Amino acid sequence: MNAVTQTAEETAARREPTLLPPVDVIEDSTGISLYADLPGVPRDKLNLRVEGDQLTIEAELVLAVPQGMASTHAEVQYARYRRAFTLSNELDADKVNAELSQGVLRVRIPKAAHAQPRRITVNVA
Repeated sequence: MNAVTQTAEETAARREPTLLPPVDVIEDSTGISLYADLPGVPRDKLNLRVEGDQLTIEAELVLAVPQGMASTHAEVQYARYRRAFTLSNELDADKVNAELSQGVLRVRIPKAAHAQPRRITVNVA
């Protein structure tokens, strides 16, 4: 697949109506942790990426309907999640790690070395 087709597909996906997943952001002295609620999302339908200073979460909701049954009412109207964040230059985007468990995505982004708290030794003259 060439880059033009891929870009067109990505653009079309971004125009599709999406759900905005609730996210908790917790900061500590060594970085931030993001917790995004993504119920019904399997690992293979989750796309987490960093481009420049943008962190993007995209996911597709997969709800299995038992064989022989059909859904007559759905509270969830859209089948996709999308959320984007601008990352501070104090964060080290090269060291992002993520874990998906029980419908919750945890993303850990450590602070860059220059933003880490450090102790300064004071010399006595």
